[in-house]
Amino acid sequence: MSNEERIAQYKNQLETYLREFYEKRSNLPQSRLFEAMQYSLMAGGKRLRPVLAMEFCRLCGGDWHQAVPFAAAVEMIHTYSLIHDDLPAMDNDDFRRGEPTNHRVYGEAMAILAGDALLTDAFMVAATAQLPDPKDMAFAIETLAECAGSMGMVGGQALDIASGERELTEQEVIDIQTRKTGALIHAACVLGAIAGGGSEEQIDAAARFAEGLGMAFQIRDDMLDVIGTQQELGKGIGTDETKNTFVRLYGLEACEELVQRYTGYALDALEVYSDTEFLSELAGSLTDRRV
Repeated sequence: MSNEERIAQYKNQLETYLREFYEKRSNLPQSRLFEAMQYSLMAGGKRLRPVLAMEFCRLCGGDWHQAVPFAAAVEMIHTYSLIHDDLPAMDNDDFRRGEPTNHRVYGEAMAILAGDALLTDAFMVAATAQLPDPKDMAFAIETLAECAGSMGMVGGQALDIASGERELTEQEVIDIQTRKTGALIHAACVLGAIAGGGSEEQIDAAARFAEGLGMAFQIRDDMLDVIGTQQELGKGIGTDETKNTFVRLYGLEACEELVQRYTGYALDALEVYSDTEFLSELAGSLTDRRV
């Protein structure tokens, strides 16, 4: 199986799972809420986090289908964060993935509720996963909550808002971005390893891979806000000019070197696994991505 075929297989399984989840709820009185949730959740995207969850499950010797509930949960949380980030009180964006943002279609109140519901339902979905060792479910839910909440993604967003317009130190930028972007990548990789019955060494390696990949991904994302086009990215560009990004901190040339360095760190973490060609190519593709 080619890497492209594997990605397509993982994405198709995820989207089938999510579609069936919402089809069961389509006739309920709160159907407008489900419509708003699906509008953003099924709008496409790279599905990077679900792909990572399913692949780490496979690498640890499990049936990758076992990781689908975790993969779906992480994607639901990621989508909720995008809906809320786009709101007028946050980034006030009009487009996401080339389409009007959720609040532009459904209004601010429903967009807030759609995000709230996606976050909460994610834990319901995650709890349905069938693990090789059921006792690992507590660790999995703790990992997901920590990465999504005040110690992870939400905490990073809070630090970002609190920073205002002042110029941050290198460590402050890292503290923000490792939480805002890196935390959910960490959740996806670690949850996949748990679903696959991974050893402590394998779970630790998944976490280290996520750390490197998360940094490379965010730095490249900051670069694309400068060098990308709205047509390529499906959203406004140049919106980060006054924000504390890695490009503002280091400049484009240094950021290119950092992407390579952190990608290398991620690849080094894979030494405990066999058959890592897929993940190696996926990580490497971040170096020159345009979307």
